[in-house]
Amino acid sequence: MKEAFKTLPWWLRWVALPAVALVVFGVLLIGVVTWLVAVLFRLLLIVALVAGLIFLVRKITSSSSSSGGGW
Repeated sequence: MKEAFKTLPWWLRWVALPAVALVVFGVLLIGVVTWLVAVLFRLLLIVALVAGLIFLVRKITSSSSSSGGGW
């Protein structure tokens, strides 16, 4: 394996091969980061919706119990 790399030109060893590795693993890394951001956004959205629903239910139940009326 070392002999195969030694026979390659310097620009291929130090420029082309790292560039190809960066492109391949960069695309993979960007995909993973995009997936994590999407999951975190959906998690925050669910938390906000549940919190809003709890707030709304508490507001409705406290106002209806204090006024003595119902729905």
